Amino acid sequence: MMSASPTPPCQQPRQYGLVEWFRPGEFERTEEILPDILSSGASFLRTHLSWAEYLAPGGQTWFDWLIPKLGQAIDLLPCLHYTPPSLSRTGRSSGAPVNLKSYADFLDHILDRYGRHFTHVELWNEPNNLLDWDWREDGDFMLFCQMVGGAAHWAKQRGFKPVLGGPCPFDPYWLNLMGERGVLGVVDAVGFHGFPGTWDSEEGTWGGWDMHLGEMRRILDRFKPAAEIWITETGYSTWRNDEMEQARRFIKALSVPADRMYWYSWRDVPPDVPVQEGLWFDPRHYHLGAVSHDNQPKLLARLLIEGGVARLHEVSRLASPNLATGAAPVVITGGSGFIGSNLADSLLKDGKDVIVLDNLARPGVDQNLAWLTERHGKRVHPLLADIRDLRSIEAGFDDAEAVFHFAAQTAVTTSLSRPIDDFETNARGTINVLEAVRKAGRRAPVIFASTNKVYGGLDDLTMREGDDRYIPANESVRLRGVAEDRPLDFCTPYGCSKGVADQYVLDYAKSFGIPTAVLRMSCIYGPRQFGTEDQGWVAHFLMRALSGEPIAIYGDGRQVRDILYVEDAVAAYRAVLANIDRVAGQAFNLGGGPSNAVSLLVVLRTIEAIIGEPLSTSFGDRRAGDQSYFVADTRKLQAAVGWHSRVTWREGLQLLAKWIVGNRFADRPLTEDLRKVPA
Repeated sequence: MMSASPTPPCQQPRQYGLVEWFRPGEFERTEEILPDILSSGASFLRTHLSWAEYLAPGGQTWFDWLIPKLGQAIDLLPCLHYTPPSLSRTGRSSGAPVNLKSYADFLDHILDRYGRHFTHVELWNEPNNLLDWDWREDGDFMLFCQMVGGAAHWAKQRGFKPVLGGPCPFDPYWLNLMGERGVLGVVDAVGFHGFPGTWDSEEGTWGGWDMHLGEMRRILDRFKPAAEIWITETGYSTWRNDEMEQARRFIKALSVPADRMYWYSWRDVPPDVPVQEGLWFDPRHYHLGAVSHDNQPKLLARLLIEGGVARLHEVSRLASPNLATGAAPVVITGGSGFIGSNLADSLLKDGKDVIVLDNLARPGVDQNLAWLTERHGKRVHPLLADIRDLRSIEAGFDDAEAVFHFAAQTAVTTSLSRPIDDFETNARGTINVLEAVRKAGRRAPVIFASTNKVYGGLDDLTMREGDDRYIPANESVRLRGVAEDRPLDFCTPYGCSKGVADQYVLDYAKSFGIPTAVLRMSCIYGPRQFGTEDQGWVAHFLMRALSGEPIAIYGDGRQVRDILYVEDAVAAYRAVLANIDRVAGQAFNLGGGPSNAVSLLVVLRTIEAIIGEPLSTSFGDRRAGDQSYFVADTRKLQAAVGWHSRVTWREGLQLLAKWIVGNRFADRPLTEDLRKVPA
């Protein structure tokens, strides 16, 4: 397993902060989010303390709980708002207090009540929509300066460090006026807000971090040279699913010449919470988090939790572009995944250039990409993007010689809990790939990884119960397996989304003349597989067994699958491409066939023999869409391209076990059986 390289002492990762707004009454949400923020490696947290919310019924009780909760866990920066915080870049705030000293009085009260939980306090400021004033008018601006300057002076007198909130977009004229009116002289830091690449309001004015922060530094040097510059709010919305770009923007923001950086935010705004413009008026507001609203980690969050900023840099380096060698590349979507990386390795060994298109969403697959680049160098061209984001992937297909499409949401269980995400990835993502190929105009062949789930649960097949397996009563199915003439019967959201994609791929051959083919796969297993309980069960069983952990079986374990070693699967995909002129527009079953049909119980017994230890197993209810029996009839594929499986399931299990031991359990001695397995 690849380990993170230590960061040289002179390049130790900088500390960073996160921004998270907690709404009154969100006790449970706060309890959920805070441990994750801490596990991400964040050193600072910025949140709001609103005057309006504090004075509302229950407000004081809420902040009496929230501020100590946060301040005892992390370096806290409260942002004191006269009005509730705006998530808007264009909205308007309500009127100023009649008595400007009221703001300083509120600050004084907050410092008395909560001051032991923080050292810095941010003074609220939204000068681009400030208090419905035309703040450039000197009289109104002086009022603002009196309000904020008086509060800052009082915080300073009491031993706290005031931070002047930042405008968005940045306005050097405003900041200079703040210096001329004396406000900069009484603050310890000045905030800056910037969301490059996200908000339209910044597109015409964004000149880059160095330019804007350089302007700030020059102004501060005239009025308060000791004042620090803090990026109090920056972020990137993943509303187009470009999670790699969010990670890149985070790295960039962390490298700019500022004394602190706060990233907005940890978790997405919940979909039922209206923002300033209204409910879902602008979807970008709802995707600024490092995790989704229901706590599914995006790439940024996962990498930070896995290894902090060092891990983020490690993975981002994999995205370095390489110059093409002149040959038309093969594009493999999901090319860092299990089958994709094995296929890429096979093609690269034959001298091909390969574009590896992957969003690295699945934990561990970045190790496969690192393995490919270490073995094949500059002929590997990483394109770290998401197939749901057509704009970000199109260029990767411009010169493609051929396309293998593996990128997908692969778990039935996930499709049941997140059916929209499942559809967007499997169905919409496939359309995006097909359209990118069509737009390129090269008629590159597209070979799609489909699934046996398009045939449904096969509930009409009568089964007999053997001691350790189900046996079909139908003689043809028992001897040959399920053939392609089996009616399609999409079952579960996963089966539906993959089935829709399956049919679209075939139709693009008919409607647009793009040579396409579909392989409806059984269970593929082998090296470079990071199996989980939901997908990749053979590798998952072996990893649990080798680590001494219990294995959960859903059903009675008699379910039968024709498992196929990945080397044979790669050979099938390559054979289809080699014969695409003859097989375009067709679907084929791909599996181990009757000779590799085995039940879960038999696999478990064999694993016990391979590792020389008994397994701990438990049995639960059968999961939705789980077929009692699926064995692929692969005769059509054999006849069309001359392919057949070569590795028996027992040999394949031993090969996979030896790879897992060598790559994940290096200290574990090999059993006598595994020592005999060829490298």
